[in-house]
Amino acid sequence: MSQAVRVVWDDELISYDFGPEHPLAPVRVELTMALARDLRVLDGVEMTGCAAATDDELALVHKRDYIDGVKEVSRTGRPDLSRGLGTPDNPAFAGVHEASALIAGATLEAAKAVWNGEAEHAVNVAGGLHHAMPSVASGFCVYNDPAIAIAWLLSQGASRVAYVDVDVHHGDGVQAVFYDDPRVLTISLHESPRTLFPGTGFPQETGADGTSVNVALPAGCGDSGWLRAFHAVVPPLLREFAPEILVTQHGCDSHALDPLAHLMLSVDGQRTAYAELHRLAHETAGGRWIATGGGGYELVQVVPRAWTHLIAEAAGAPVDPETQTPESWRTLVRERTGETPPLTMTDGRHPDYRDFSEGYDPADDIDRAIMASRNAVFPLHGLDPMP
Repeated sequence: MSQAVRVVWDDELISYDFGPEHPLAPVRVELTMALARDLRVLDGVEMTGCAAATDDELALVHKRDYIDGVKEVSRTGRPDLSRGLGTPDNPAFAGVHEASALIAGATLEAAKAVWNGEAEHAVNVAGGLHHAMPSVASGFCVYNDPAIAIAWLLSQGASRVAYVDVDVHHGDGVQAVFYDDPRVLTISLHESPRTLFPGTGFPQETGADGTSVNVALPAGCGDSGWLRAFHAVVPPLLREFAPEILVTQHGCDSHALDPLAHLMLSVDGQRTAYAELHRLAHETAGGRWIATGGGGYELVQVVPRAWTHLIAEAAGAPVDPETQTPESWRTLVRERTGETPPLTMTDGRHPDYRDFSEGYDPADDIDRAIMASRNAVFPLHGLDPMP
């Protein structure tokens, strides 16, 4: 199914580190890459390094004075609260500019490879920092690498870019950057802003010509409800929009074990979503697909398995869920975290869902969330919101 597939990686990507007590621990991406290597998932991809994004590339999204401010914090390690650095969410640290610019550069490398035809799909699991705003850091994010990659694609002549964000938190930064730009369709499926940071992502936030799409799901939503919502909203809009390239953010903090949110997905449900996005990239975007990581704070049980499945899916060689995790990786987990590693690549679930075309239940919280999104944007795309 897939042609050339790139995975962008540099060991220095784990330097994006807010400290030992911060939930965004870089060990999660270290363990992801180790698991992918030990399962030989990386044998089927082209591995490439990356350079830090330049100031001009960062300035495709971020204000110059913000970039200068981040550099000053990076030099001194001193907080700058006016730029969101030095808060509990975004602690200041020496080297923050270099670490953040490298992540942005990795996602840019993925975008350049796909746009230039060097790869059909490209993945940066260290990326997906979707909360950063043009002039302020937010939600563990300093530079907004997905938005920078999309802005670069537009600068190269792309006229239609679709962005699908499956992180449990609303992709507010990417939405804000392109809110009034009809060339970019942003779709975010997330826990309701009534119960979770950042408090945005209501269906009524529709952007330019309905190109901002938000599916705000109730706390407690699991695999079947999430997949029902995904299929009721994402495929029809992607087919209608017909993007030239698909960019996706794969925060796996929608998992039931994640400590910072309240959805109830399994690794199996997440893996199913990755397969659907892969299929939709081929169906609607000519196979051109850029995938990033994102949130995910269950560092051992969830993130490494979820994103190894993502890489394997992009490579066109999905890992059998019943596959056992390698003993070499289990040893590394114990050494690096002291935790007990998962034994297989599955949570033992077999995700299924009832298609929305079979009928709408107004008494069901998930169905009401689906209809709120469809009613808000489907007519703006010439689509019937009713199932």
